[in-house]
Amino acid sequence: MLRQGIAVLALVALAACAGEGQSRGSATPEEVARAAYQHPGPKSLTLYTVISNTSGSGGHTALLVNGSQRVIFDPAGSFHHHEVPRRDDVLYGITPAFELGYRSMHARPAYHVVSQTVEVSPEVAERALQLVEANGPVSQTQCASATAAVLRQLPGFENIRATLYPVQLQKSFQQVTGVQGTRYYEDFTPPPGG
Repeated sequence: MLRQGIAVLALVALAACAGEGQSRGSATPEEVARAAYQHPGPKSLTLYTVISNTSGSGGHTALLVNGSQRVIFDPAGSFHHHEVPRRDDVLYGITPAFELGYRSMHARPAYHVVSQTVEVSPEVAERALQLVEANGPVSQTQCASATAAVLRQLPGFENIRATLYPVQLQKSFQQVTGVQGTRYYEDFTPPPGG
């Protein structure tokens, strides 16, 4: 039943950061303001890494910012839903249902999603929000590089390594104090210990 709800939610096109033909978001400030969603709970950053179930290579990187509003920085990605305004590479109005929908559309038989969350101060969350909004559109294959560049400007994240590779960014992010991680699979059974 949840899967059916997600399927309706995920009437979107997926192209990883190496995809072609994506359109950039051009939501108006009014559309962005109407969609703003403030999530209860602690301020946090969540790094998403889409990983191949067969090769272990990274397919995409994105960053959820839970500050004064909850957004996903989806650099060179193409998540689209008519209720989620996109301005350049920032998705607005990320309610729990849309967050799950985002992970669900990336997790399929060939890929799973690693989510790594760390609580941050309200000031760090706001700075992250400002940085992703000011970033502008990201070129194809630059999702990990753009996300690392944003993170490296935040207090406590200065040691994040610059990289073009999503899995390398995931490993670097894992070194940040307090990171909690999960793996999300759909239509795939991970091997024992995987």
